[in-house]
Amino acid sequence: QVQLVESGGGLVQAGGSLRLSCAASGSISGIMTMGWYRQAPEKQRELVATINTAVGTNYADSVKGRFTISRDNAKNTVTLQMNSLKPEDTAVYYCRVLTYSGGAYWGQGTQVTVSS
Repeated sequence: QVQLVESGGGLVQAGGSLRLSCAASGSISGIMTMGWYRQAPEKQRELVATINTAVGTNYADSVKGRFTISRDNAKNTVTLQMNSLKPEDTAVYYCRVLTYSGGAYWGQGTQVTVSS
């Protein structure tokens, strides 16, 4: 089993920055992809950014140029630096990990609230 622990959410004014982190632990056979998704009230969960050892990074159009995803393979952590935040970025942000063995895991979520 894999455990994901997220941190870094909070309340920020529009234009501000937040940094989310996710640490994976447990029976990790090999992490292929790490990423962040978000879900706003009454909306479907959507991809924010992913980072894959083979293909690199992928971002939602809505966050390109403002968010940066990075990964520390030695520590099994993934970080999302969020700059120039907008009220529409308000959501619960979830960490996700995919392993080479076919495992798929979600974190518990962390709230990000951007006030106007």
